[in-house]
Amino acid sequence: MRPAVVEYVAARTLEEVLAALADGETAVLAGGQSLILELTAQEAAPRRVVDINEVAGLDMLTESGGFVRVGPLIRHREFESDSIGGAIGELMRTVVRHIGHPPIRARGTMLGSLANANPAAEWPALAVAVGAHLDLIGPRGCRTVAAGDFFTGPFTTVRRPEEFLLEARLPVLATGTGTGYAEDRRMTVYPQAAAMAAVTVTGGVVGAASIGLVNAGPCPVRGRAAERALTGSEFSDAAISAAAEAAAEVDATTDRRAFQTLTRRALTRARDRLQGASSIGAR
Repeated sequence: MRPAVVEYVAARTLEEVLAALADGETAVLAGGQSLILELTAQEAAPRRVVDINEVAGLDMLTESGGFVRVGPLIRHREFESDSIGGAIGELMRTVVRHIGHPPIRARGTMLGSLANANPAAEWPALAVAVGAHLDLIGPRGCRTVAAGDFFTGPFTTVRRPEEFLLEARLPVLATGTGTGYAEDRRMTVYPQAAAMAAVTVTGGVVGAASIGLVNAGPCPVRGRAAERALTGSEFSDAAISAAAEAAAEVDATTDRRAFQTLTRRALTRARDRLQGASSIGAR
Protein backbone atom coordinates (compact mmCIF):
# COMPACT_ATOMS: atom_id res chain seq x y z
CA MET A 1 0.00 0.00 0.00
CA ARG A 2 1.30 3.46 -0.89
CA PRO A 3 1.82 5.89 2.01
CA ALA A 4 -0.58 8.81 2.21
CA VAL A 5 0.69 11.91 0.41
CA VAL A 6 1.26 14.74 2.87
CA GLU A 7 3.12 18.03 2.98
CA TYR A 8 6.45 17.77 4.78
CA VAL A 9 7.80 20.62 6.93
CA ALA A 10 11.32 20.46 8.39
CA ALA A 11 11.10 22.83 11.36
CA ARG A 12 14.16 24.56 12.75
CA THR A 13 12.53 26.45 15.62
CA LEU A 14 9.69 25.88 18.08
CA GLU A 15 7.88 28.81 16.45
CA GLU A 16 7.94 26.94 13.13
CA VAL A 17 6.54 23.85 14.82
CA LEU A 18 3.66 25.84 16.32
CA ALA A 19 2.99 27.59 13.01
CA ALA A 20 2.71 24.22 11.27
CA LEU A 21 0.33 22.93 13.96
CA ALA A 22 -1.86 26.04 13.92
CA ASP A 23 -4.55 24.72 11.56
CA GLY A 24 -4.98 21.48 13.54
CA GLU A 25 -4.23 19.24 10.55
CA THR A 26 -0.57 18.48 11.21
CA ALA A 27 1.15 15.45 12.72
CA VAL A 28 4.45 15.70 14.60
CA LEU A 29 7.38 13.56 13.48
CA ALA A 30 10.04 12.80 16.10
CA GLY A 31 10.92 9.10 16.07
CA GLY A 32 8.12 8.14 13.69
CA GLN A 33 7.79 4.60 15.03
CA SER A 34 3.99 4.81 15.05
CA LEU A 35 3.34 7.67 12.64
CA ILE A 36 5.16 6.18 9.66
CA LEU A 37 3.25 2.92 10.01
CA GLU A 38 -0.04 4.80 10.23
CA LEU A 39 0.77 6.86 7.14
CA THR A 40 1.84 3.77 5.20
CA ALA A 41 -1.36 1.94 6.12
CA GLN A 42 -3.34 5.15 5.52
CA GLU A 43 -4.68 4.93 9.06
CA ALA A 44 -3.70 8.59 9.56
CA ALA A 45 -4.44 11.35 7.07
CA PRO A 46 -2.89 14.62 8.29
CA ARG A 47 -2.55 17.51 5.84
CA ARG A 48 1.14 17.80 6.70
CA VAL A 49 3.89 16.36 8.85
CA VAL A 50 6.22 18.63 10.80
CA ASP A 51 9.64 17.11 11.50
CA ILE A 52 11.03 18.40 14.82
CA ASN A 53 14.37 16.59 14.72
CA GLU A 54 16.40 19.72 13.92
CA VAL A 55 14.78 21.98 16.52
CA ALA A 56 17.38 23.04 19.09
CA GLY A 57 16.67 22.48 22.77
CA LEU A 58 14.14 19.67 22.42
CA ASP A 59 16.69 17.00 23.43
CA MET A 60 16.59 18.04 27.09
CA LEU A 61 17.05 15.42 29.81
CA THR A 62 17.81 16.93 33.20
CA GLU A 63 17.01 16.51 36.86
CA SER A 64 16.02 19.71 38.64
CA GLY A 65 13.52 20.94 41.20
CA GLY A 66 12.63 17.43 42.28
CA PHE A 67 11.72 16.33 38.76
CA VAL A 68 13.26 14.48 35.85
CA ARG A 69 12.54 16.75 32.89
CA VAL A 70 12.25 15.05 29.50
CA GLY A 71 12.10 16.81 26.12
CA PRO A 72 10.42 15.63 22.91
CA LEU A 73 13.62 14.39 21.23
CA ILE A 74 14.83 12.14 24.04
CA ARG A 75 14.95 8.62 22.59
CA HIS A 76 13.94 5.58 24.60
CA ARG A 77 17.53 4.34 24.68
CA GLU A 78 18.66 7.40 26.68
CA PHE A 79 17.04 5.81 29.72
CA GLU A 80 19.08 2.63 29.40
CA SER A 81 22.11 4.41 30.88
CA ASP A 82 22.56 5.52 34.48
CA SER A 83 22.28 9.22 33.60
CA ILE A 84 19.22 9.50 35.85
CA GLY A 85 19.93 8.43 39.40
CA GLY A 86 17.82 7.23 42.28
CA ALA A 87 14.73 5.06 42.26
CA ILE A 88 13.05 6.87 39.35
CA GLY A 89 16.11 6.26 37.18
CA GLU A 90 16.17 2.63 38.27
CA LEU A 91 12.51 2.18 37.35
CA MET A 92 12.94 3.84 33.95
CA ARG A 93 16.01 1.71 33.19
CA THR A 94 14.06 -1.43 33.98
CA VAL A 95 10.99 -0.44 31.98
CA VAL A 96 12.82 0.84 28.89
CA ARG A 97 14.62 -2.46 28.34
CA HIS A 98 11.22 -4.01 27.67
CA ILE A 99 10.11 -1.43 25.09
CA GLY A 100 9.95 -2.91 21.60
CA HIS A 101 13.44 -3.88 20.46
CA PRO A 102 16.76 -1.99 19.95
CA PRO A 103 15.87 -0.25 16.64
CA ILE A 104 12.62 1.05 18.16
CA ARG A 105 14.44 2.25 21.27
CA ALA A 106 17.05 3.98 19.11
CA ARG A 107 14.46 6.12 17.29
CA GLY A 108 11.29 6.23 19.35
CA THR A 109 10.75 8.88 22.03
CA MET A 110 9.10 8.95 25.43
CA LEU A 111 6.96 11.98 24.57
CA GLY A 112 5.97 10.40 21.28
CA SER A 113 4.74 7.37 23.21
CA LEU A 114 2.80 9.59 25.61
CA ALA A 115 1.20 11.54 22.77
CA ASN A 116 0.31 8.33 20.91
CA ALA A 117 -1.50 7.02 24.01
CA ASN A 118 -1.44 3.33 23.17
CA PRO A 119 -2.94 1.61 26.25
CA ALA A 120 -0.44 -1.24 25.77
CA ALA A 121 2.58 1.10 25.93
CA GLU A 122 4.82 1.25 28.99
CA TRP A 123 5.63 4.97 29.31
CA PRO A 124 2.02 6.17 29.69
CA ALA A 125 1.46 3.76 32.58
CA LEU A 126 4.70 4.85 34.24
CA ALA A 127 3.78 8.53 33.87
CA VAL A 128 0.38 7.94 35.46
CA ALA A 129 1.78 5.73 38.23
CA VAL A 130 4.40 8.24 39.44
CA GLY A 131 2.20 11.31 38.99
CA ALA A 132 4.04 12.98 36.12
CA HIS A 133 3.09 16.39 34.75
CA LEU A 134 2.96 17.15 31.02
CA ASP A 135 3.53 20.61 29.58
CA LEU A 136 1.67 21.58 26.41
CA ILE A 137 2.24 24.72 24.34
CA GLY A 138 -0.05 26.20 21.71
CA PRO A 139 -1.49 29.47 20.43
CA ARG A 140 -3.22 30.06 23.77
CA GLY A 141 0.07 29.71 25.64
CA CYS A 142 1.36 26.95 27.92
CA ARG A 143 -0.63 24.67 30.18
CA THR A 144 0.27 21.77 32.45
CA VAL A 145 -1.79 18.59 32.66
CA ALA A 146 -1.40 15.80 35.20
CA ALA A 147 -0.61 12.52 33.46
CA GLY A 148 -3.67 10.97 35.08
CA ASP A 149 -5.86 13.54 33.30
CA PHE A 150 -3.99 13.51 29.98
CA PHE A 151 -5.22 10.19 28.57
CA THR A 152 -8.89 9.97 27.61
CA GLY A 153 -9.06 6.68 25.69
CA PRO A 154 -7.16 4.45 23.30
CA PHE A 155 -4.89 6.72 21.22
CA THR A 156 -6.67 9.85 22.47
CA THR A 157 -5.58 12.57 24.88
CA VAL A 158 -6.59 16.08 25.97
CA ARG A 159 -3.92 17.56 23.68
CA ARG A 160 -5.57 19.92 21.23
CA PRO A 161 -4.61 19.46 17.55
CA GLU A 162 -2.79 22.81 17.53
CA GLU A 163 -0.81 22.03 20.70
CA PHE A 164 2.66 20.55 21.04
CA LEU A 165 3.74 18.26 23.89
CA LEU A 166 6.80 20.17 25.05
CA GLU A 167 7.96 18.42 28.22
CA ALA A 168 7.26 15.61 30.67
CA ARG A 169 8.19 16.07 34.32
CA LEU A 170 8.48 12.92 36.41
CA PRO A 171 8.84 13.32 40.18
CA VAL A 172 12.05 12.08 41.77
CA LEU A 173 11.16 9.19 44.08
CA ALA A 174 12.00 9.36 47.77
CA THR A 175 14.98 7.69 49.39
CA GLY A 176 14.01 4.24 50.58
CA THR A 177 11.98 3.45 47.45
CA GLY A 178 12.22 0.07 45.76
CA THR A 179 11.00 -0.46 42.21
CA GLY A 180 9.94 -3.45 40.17
CA TYR A 181 8.45 -4.37 36.81
CA ALA A 182 6.90 -7.52 35.36
CA GLU A 183 5.17 -8.21 32.06
CA ASP A 184 3.54 -10.87 29.93
CA ARG A 185 4.78 -10.59 26.33
CA ARG A 186 3.90 -13.07 23.62
CA MET A 187 6.15 -12.36 20.64
CA THR A 188 4.71 -8.87 20.07
CA VAL A 189 6.11 -5.35 20.28
CA TYR A 190 3.76 -4.51 23.16
CA PRO A 191 3.07 -6.55 26.29
CA GLN A 192 -0.23 -8.33 26.75
CA ALA A 193 -0.18 -7.04 30.32
CA ALA A 194 2.37 -5.51 32.67
CA ALA A 195 2.70 -4.08 36.15
CA MET A 196 5.21 -1.64 37.61
CA ALA A 197 5.69 -0.58 41.20
CA ALA A 198 7.53 1.97 43.30
CA VAL A 199 7.23 1.43 47.05
CA THR A 200 8.70 3.70 49.72
CA VAL A 201 9.43 2.14 53.10
CA THR A 202 10.25 4.17 56.20
CA GLY A 203 10.90 2.53 59.55
CA GLY A 204 9.79 -0.83 58.19
CA VAL A 205 6.39 0.49 57.09
CA VAL A 206 5.17 1.31 53.59
CA GLY A 207 4.71 5.06 53.51
CA ALA A 208 3.83 5.38 49.83
CA ALA A 209 3.18 3.11 46.88
CA SER A 210 2.73 3.73 43.17
CA ILE A 211 1.47 0.94 40.94
CA GLY A 212 0.90 1.23 37.20
CA LEU A 213 -0.89 -1.36 35.06
CA VAL A 214 -0.30 -1.66 31.32
CA ASN A 215 -3.11 -2.72 28.97
CA ALA A 216 -5.58 -2.93 31.84
CA GLY A 217 -8.11 -0.60 30.23
CA PRO A 218 -8.65 2.03 27.54
CA CYS A 219 -6.31 4.39 29.40
CA PRO A 220 -3.26 3.75 31.58
CA VAL A 221 -4.44 2.41 34.93
CA ARG A 222 -3.07 3.32 38.32
CA GLY A 223 -3.66 0.55 40.84
CA ARG A 224 -5.13 2.71 43.59
CA ALA A 225 -6.76 -0.18 45.44
CA ALA A 226 -3.49 -2.11 45.38
CA GLU A 227 -1.64 0.94 46.68
CA ARG A 228 -4.07 1.31 49.56
CA ALA A 229 -3.64 -2.35 50.44
CA LEU A 230 0.09 -1.75 50.91
CA THR A 231 0.26 1.68 52.53
CA GLY A 232 0.65 1.67 56.30
CA SER A 233 1.66 -1.98 56.53
CA GLU A 234 4.92 -3.86 56.62
CA PHE A 235 6.23 -4.77 53.18
CA SER A 236 5.46 -8.42 53.84
CA ASP A 237 4.31 -11.38 51.77
CA ALA A 238 0.81 -10.88 53.17
CA ALA A 239 0.73 -7.22 52.15
CA ILE A 240 2.02 -8.06 48.67
CA SER A 241 -0.67 -10.75 48.28
CA ALA A 242 -3.37 -8.31 49.39
CA ALA A 243 -2.17 -5.72 46.91
CA ALA A 244 -2.03 -8.31 44.14
CA GLU A 245 -5.60 -9.38 44.89
CA ALA A 246 -6.70 -5.75 44.69
CA ALA A 247 -4.93 -5.31 41.35
CA ALA A 248 -6.90 -8.26 39.97
CA GLU A 249 -10.10 -6.26 40.50
CA VAL A 250 -9.37 -3.85 37.62
CA ASP A 251 -11.93 -3.75 34.80
CA ALA A 252 -9.43 -5.19 32.36
CA THR A 253 -10.13 -6.36 28.84
CA THR A 254 -7.49 -9.06 29.28
CA ASP A 255 -7.19 -11.75 31.97
CA ARG A 256 -7.55 -10.04 35.34
CA ARG A 257 -5.55 -12.77 37.00
CA ALA A 258 -2.60 -11.76 34.88
CA PHE A 259 -2.53 -8.45 36.72
CA GLN A 260 -2.64 -10.24 40.04
CA THR A 261 0.38 -12.33 39.10
CA LEU A 262 2.31 -9.46 37.52
CA THR A 263 1.63 -7.08 40.41
CA ARG A 264 2.89 -9.68 42.87
CA ARG A 265 6.07 -10.11 40.83
CA ALA A 266 6.65 -6.36 40.47
CA LEU A 267 6.16 -5.79 44.22
CA THR A 268 8.38 -8.72 45.14
CA ARG A 269 11.13 -7.34 42.91
CA ALA A 270 10.71 -3.90 44.48
CA ARG A 271 11.11 -5.43 47.94
CA ASP A 272 14.13 -7.47 46.81
CA ARG A 273 15.82 -4.30 45.56
CA LEU A 274 15.16 -2.54 48.82
CA GLN A 275 16.56 -5.45 50.80
CA GLY A 276 19.56 -5.62 48.48
CA ALA A 277 20.24 -1.91 48.93
CA SER A 278 19.97 -2.29 52.70
CA SER A 279 22.44 -5.16 52.79
CA ILE A 280 24.92 -3.19 50.66
CA GLY A 281 24.58 -0.18 52.94
CA ALA A 282 25.21 -2.31 56.00
CA ARG A 283 28.60 -3.51 54.77
